[in-house]
Amino acid sequence: MTELQFKKHSDNMLFHNFDNSLKPKIEELLSLGESAGADLVEIFLEKSDNISLLAEQDNISNVSPSFGIGAGIRVFLGKKDGFVSTNDLSEGGLLFALSQALGMLGLQIGLTNKKRFEGLNELKDFGKLKNQWLTNTPELSEATIKLIEATETLAKKNSNLQVRRASYSRNWQEVLVAATDGVFARDIRLHQTVGINVIAIKDKKRSTSARRYGSSGNPNDLRHWDIENSANELNESAQNMLHAEYVDAGQMPVVLANKFGGVIFHEACGHLLETTQIERGTSPFHDKVNEQIAHSAVSAVDEGLSNFAFGSISMDDEGMEPQNTLLIENGVLKKFLSDRAGSIRTGHSRTGSGRRQNFSFAAASRMRNTYIKKGSFSPDNLIDSVENGLYCKSMGGGSVGPTGQFNFSVEEGYLIKNGKLDKPVKGATLIGEAKEVLPRISMCANDLDLAAGFCGSVSGSVNVTVGQPHIKVDSITVGGR
Repeated sequence: MTELQFKKHSDNMLFHNFDNSLKPKIEELLSLGESAGADLVEIFLEKSDNISLLAEQDNISNVSPSFGIGAGIRVFLGKKDGFVSTNDLSEGGLLFALSQALGMLGLQIGLTNKKRFEGLNELKDFGKLKNQWLTNTPELSEATIKLIEATETLAKKNSNLQVRRASYSRNWQEVLVAATDGVFARDIRLHQTVGINVIAIKDKKRSTSARRYGSSGNPNDLRHWDIENSANELNESAQNMLHAEYVDAGQMPVVLANKFGGVIFHEACGHLLETTQIERGTSPFHDKVNEQIAHSAVSAVDEGLSNFAFGSISMDDEGMEPQNTLLIENGVLKKFLSDRAGSIRTGHSRTGSGRRQNFSFAAASRMRNTYIKKGSFSPDNLIDSVENGLYCKSMGGGSVGPTGQFNFSVEEGYLIKNGKLDKPVKGATLIGEAKEVLPRISMCANDLDLAAGFCGSVSGSVNVTVGQPHIKVDSITVGGR
């Protein structure tokens, strides 16, 4: 089919349904791209239906719905690629986007006549059992009632909780991926999060506490939220930190709690094991496969398989099923996380880690559920082993440099004295570098737990899970007063 014939054939034809009926049209488009001289052509189609709500005090202060539809087209030639996105899903609109992507690599439809494309595989429909997910999620009115219940429950816990907020977001996505290597796959994704935070004020003292919970693939997640338990946990944290004194700065042993404590490993180490970093040569671990980079107590994985975990996926955004990728085993670096482009440019095999925020981004190697594996100790064993140090129960925000330098604030912390938890402290910041801290993680407890979060990188913001058991770092710089 010539370009002119394709245009005539495509007028006013929209890609409404992401199903097997699109196969002939997509094959025509892919064939045109490959016949122009491209090594590989990939099309990513997406629909999204999202909503977020915010309750402040006892009122809903914000409701933000959003809808999207579009496509991203990526063309590879050698180790180079061109990417174009569009929200025009007519065949003509997709052809124009393809022409632009080809043009980035100096290719043009009709200038060559390579006929290698043999057609798409049979559709792998990971979404066929998920078609009712969106309709089964809470209506706006139900979500509103739940958030107001949360802020009212917080008010009953303590009168000094002067700022009370609760939020809910639902992100639904339908995707279809097709490529000239035969990939043809569809999926439906559903992610929901709830967050609560408070500011407690008493006698000119102030403390802030926040928690976030999230799941994937569970339409009833908000309905099953244990508000009472969350409110108790948040209030206890806020009240304890009201009386905290500033921590003294210094080098000391630190015990990091499970769940969101894993954010440091995610940020300071996990990103360094993505091929997006390996390509740039900025990772200190780029040539360390099968070498010791951490203490022998440390084993870590990245996977997309755990039921309902926030970073779990049935397929990545390049149509590949996820793997359980062993990153570090007994301190030895075993594998990197790789997407299609990363595999082409670095030689590391794909791991089902090609992810993107939406159709306007090209996929890149990204983490999914990333955590340090559990060890054989109890959390009390770790604390007992510290004479003078810091216990970090809850972590706050932070920043990470391109080679793994980091600093993270401690939202809720306690001194450790003679193997026992002592008074609460505030103002603590953990400062270090991944390649220096990993060898100092000498003990891992047996209480692995995960926490939901969002991760930003070159392919936008994606849902991830961070996690770990309680871990002990023998020595780390603690910033304070």
